[in-house]
Amino acid sequence: MFKKITDINDKWTEESMELQISDRESRYFGGVRDPLSGVAWPNHTGTAQYLAAWAAALVNPQSRYYRNLVLLEQLHEGMAFMLRFQHEDGTISPGWTNYHSPPDTAFVVVGLANILTLLERESWPPLKPVADQIRVFLVRTIPAMLTGGVHTPNHRWVLTAALGSLYRIFALEELQARAGEWLQEGMDITPDGEWTERSNGIYNTVSDIMLYYAAQDLNRPELLEPVRLNLRMMKYLVHPDGEVVTDYSGRQDFGSVYSLADYYLCYQLMAEHDRDPEFAALAELAGRSVMHPGSLPNQIMLGFLLYPQMQAASVIPGELPDSYRKVINGAWGRQELIGRIGKDGYGGSVRHSKQHTEFGAPVARVRSGETSVSVMTEASSLFSLRHGRARLLGVQLASSFGPGLITMDTLTELSGGYRLESVAGKGYYGTIPADKLPPRTGLPTSPWYLLPHGERPLTHNQTSSVCVKVSEWEAGWDLHFSAPSPADVLTQIVLLFASEGRLEGSALTPVPGMSETSFWTAGTLRYSSGEDWMELEQGCHEHHLADIRGMSYPDGCLKVIVTLITPLEYTLRIRLS
Repeated sequence: MFKKITDINDKWTEESMELQISDRESRYFGGVRDPLSGVAWPNHTGTAQYLAAWAAALVNPQSRYYRNLVLLEQLHEGMAFMLRFQHEDGTISPGWTNYHSPPDTAFVVVGLANILTLLERESWPPLKPVADQIRVFLVRTIPAMLTGGVHTPNHRWVLTAALGSLYRIFALEELQARAGEWLQEGMDITPDGEWTERSNGIYNTVSDIMLYYAAQDLNRPELLEPVRLNLRMMKYLVHPDGEVVTDYSGRQDFGSVYSLADYYLCYQLMAEHDRDPEFAALAELAGRSVMHPGSLPNQIMLGFLLYPQMQAASVIPGELPDSYRKVINGAWGRQELIGRIGKDGYGGSVRHSKQHTEFGAPVARVRSGETSVSVMTEASSLFSLRHGRARLLGVQLASSFGPGLITMDTLTELSGGYRLESVAGKGYYGTIPADKLPPRTGLPTSPWYLLPHGERPLTHNQTSSVCVKVSEWEAGWDLHFSAPSPADVLTQIVLLFASEGRLEGSALTPVPGMSETSFWTAGTLRYSSGEDWMELEQGCHEHHLADIRGMSYPDGCLKVIVTLITPLEYTLRIRLS
């Protein structure tokens, strides 16, 4: 694995050296051009991550760039760019948002602190000017790290790790104390190992590796326990081809393709730390997917060089399950916690982020060889199925009641399957009592936005309940949809198939104005990819509305719509090859 990562890091170094801006008249001189925007940024997925790859190559005796003076000069110019783009308050701005951002600065602090540690271990004098530049950058960040705030849940652990990294280098007690202030908020993880953002593709790996660093630098070994929980959970959230389940993420990895690659560093470190065969097996699985040296906190080449135990790979990998039924968060008291919002000082508005009340919602995972199934609550899709190369990416439910997407509230495990339920209410709001109306003295009008709408009494409330029973049978899966009331609610089931496959069915009718979208009006359809296929029955077309108000239809996939009207009882049968 060390040789593989060296080769990847060298290739990436070669390509990124060409992206460095060499025009000395340019404001961005020394920065590495972002391939998407064409602009150089100082953030952890911009110039800073390239500097990590270059530094690792310079000190790795197996690299073809070992002690390369041209690369050393480019590293020096890159750090000069970082110092110029560091604001007076010590922060950086990533460019697309989050200006003067403490958390984005913290990502960079953790990475540059690791680079500094690595460079200062080397006995090659030409490295010293770059090490000095990094020290200057890190010193400047200290005020922002001591006072700065966050947007998202994982940012707290990024700042904690940054404070720990600075404490390791500068030994200032106030850094340790500030880290303690973040840690006193407690860990936002369920007993089954799920973090708030439910982001299996991106932010799990951020929280995991940051808490690994914080545990090391702050001498807080208890911080490894949530890392263990999440790393163990992930063995149930990988499809047979190595792709990670992102169908219910609360962040930007939702529905996108990710592998375990960014987990590799943490899995390998924890395998050696705990002498754990399961972690070693998961590290091995993650290693197969690695095609990139990793963003700054998870830079694998840096990890190999900083932690010699990774190269030892002394733990024999165990066996990973390829057949299981697992409900994640099934026994966790999520509803009791949600009920505390607004009570006893709990809850409150979250600005520039969200409350993530879907945290800890149950998800069922079923794996049998090359077949992989997810049954999900509090997500835009309630069911997904991978059968070899044939991929049903999601099953969405929408109606005119809300109107828009219906998400499932609860999941109950049944013999051979699961029951999903959703209950929603919608009513009307009466007149505001006279004694609650605000004074209008001197106002030329009575703006709607100044009225106390919370004082309006609820009238004519209606309740919509939907149940979906998901059950396995000998040749596939059944999804039975039931919605008894109210009557005459226009409903649709949207089937999302991967675009690389082929749909066949005599009752598929293209929907005008919606790309790659068809009504399925009757009979059977077949979706196939390669040698693998799934047959679905029975199509239905009770109304002609394709685009329900409030519903968002994803691009990049084949969409098949079944239309229904309540009260409804409908079974979708899926037969697998």
